[in-house]
Amino acid sequence: MDFLRWLFDAKLEFAGGGFLLWREVMGNLFGLASALGGMRRKTWAWPVGIIGNALLFTVFMGSVFGSPVYANLLGQAGRQIVFIAVSVYGWQRWRATRAPKNDDGSAPGAAVAPRWAGGRTRWSLAAAMVLGTAVLTPVFRALGSYEPVWADAWIFMGSLLATYGMAKGWVEFWLIWVAVDIVGVPLLFSAGYYASAFMYIFYGAFTLAGFFVWWRVGRRAGHAAPSTTTVPGRPTAVGAGMSAMGRNEAGK
Repeated sequence: MDFLRWLFDAKLEFAGGGFLLWREVMGNLFGLASALGGMRRKTWAWPVGIIGNALLFTVFMGSVFGSPVYANLLGQAGRQIVFIAVSVYGWQRWRATRAPKNDDGSAPGAAVAPRWAGGRTRWSLAAAMVLGTAVLTPVFRALGSYEPVWADAWIFMGSLLATYGMAKGWVEFWLIWVAVDIVGVPLLFSAGYYASAFMYIFYGAFTLAGFFVWWRVGRRAGHAAPSTTTVPGRPTAVGAGMSAMGRNEAGK
């Protein structure tokens, strides 16, 4: 109980009355660790991300948890719940599709083989992003979310689609995170969530790097293993011995 009390009350204070909640800092650090694990296609990225999501939920629902924050961001808070639900799915999916152990008994490291989603899926993702934002904007506004509410709704939808894309092993999920970061940085700065805003700036560069890493890994695996076996509903099993080094990302 003493630790939880400290966790909820602890602040990093600055001259002039400014402060950062340690929960916000810690939540973003867990998110960064999860993004790094996602880039390397490590299964542990999912439970680490869940811890960060739980911490950030208490931050963005500040009035409910008694936090001295500038604004409630319902989309940011809601996406933490969605993250947790989708992360459980991703965790189980990556465990199920993980390559078998190497001949020496060691773990292969990579839990998913990156692949492109395909043209039809890309159009579906884009449509879901736009339509979901349009539908959620009036809902979040009615619930009292911070303006501009469309940005909060955009971040929510993008985060949902990017996390689902990561679970599926789609290379494009990194680009969805970039779209989230572009809108998220100014929104978080204006709402006073400075730690999260600076982390989003870092994520922007990180997600671009993650995109090219997964792109190269998927292309290299495709050249190395032209003959593959596809399991319905799962990513194509390519290159069981693929290098572990393939984001947040992701991850935002």
